[in-house]
Amino acid sequence: MSFFRKPVRYTDAEGNTVVKSPGGIPKFVPVILIVVALALLGLSCFTVVSAGHTGVVSTFGKVSENVLQEGFHMKLPWQRVTKMDNRIVKLEVSTEAFSSDLQTVNVNLAVNYRVDTNKSYSIVKNVGTNYESVLMTPAVNEVMKSIMAQYTAEQSITNRNMISTALLDELNEKLADSGIYVSDINIIDFDFSDVYVQAIEAKQVAEQEKLRAKIEQDQLTMEKEAEASRRVIDAEAAAEVARIEAEAAAYAGEKEAVANEKIAASITQPLIEYYKIQQWNGQLPSVTGADTMIRLDGLPEGGAQPASTPEPAGDGQ
Repeated sequence: MSFFRKPVRYTDAEGNTVVKSPGGIPKFVPVILIVVALALLGLSCFTVVSAGHTGVVSTFGKVSENVLQEGFHMKLPWQRVTKMDNRIVKLEVSTEAFSSDLQTVNVNLAVNYRVDTNKSYSIVKNVGTNYESVLMTPAVNEVMKSIMAQYTAEQSITNRNMISTALLDELNEKLADSGIYVSDINIIDFDFSDVYVQAIEAKQVAEQEKLRAKIEQDQLTMEKEAEASRRVIDAEAAAEVARIEAEAAAYAGEKEAVANEKIAASITQPLIEYYKIQQWNGQLPSVTGADTMIRLDGLPEGGAQPASTPEPAGDGQ
């Protein structure tokens, strides 16, 4: 079925074929046009804001401070709604900076940020939707160059966390009025020139050799000190042993002297005579002199001889 009428062919009185175009517009065409216009008008009277987004309404170019939150909203057909993403977004930036010792440092960063919901209209009004390239990237480059100039190339490696923290604080301070909040910064990589990398490697090797020599020297010193300490300890131990032995000998001599004194005090003349008797075999000396005297306590005074002299024990015959 065609929306337009087909041409009419007929033959006139002279026998000629005449083609006559149909005139006028079909009746249903205006109806279709009206339906389409109403549909377009209806679609332009509402908008849907996705989760994590806000809608900034502008009427004939004038931006309203009342942003639309998530969900379904009615609007006037001539109003325009700009959708702003308020979720955390990651921005990767590669920048070149100079350290305090004038070394070129290429830095790769990952910046996590989000747009403040209440400032969405301000960004659309003052910057536009390309705020990432207009605000974020230049701010990151500027602050990174400023911070890297405070550290040497070597310090930038060992103080990565401090640089990240300083970069986060300064970026938030710089972007606070714009309505952009930086939540986290990760330094992905530091890249230096080949000459500097070779110099760092040579320095590390030299420091390792120096450390190894120091360790060996310290080990040798410790061994010598240990040997000296051992000798001192051995000498002290020998002196202590000698002292103990001397004290023991002196103590033993004192005890022996005391014992001898006690023995000497206990020896009397009768006890000496008693021991003589115990040791005498009953035989008189074969040779006597003026000084030879045998005295037996208990015998009658005058030196009387015993009645019989005990004979020495024989061999049993």
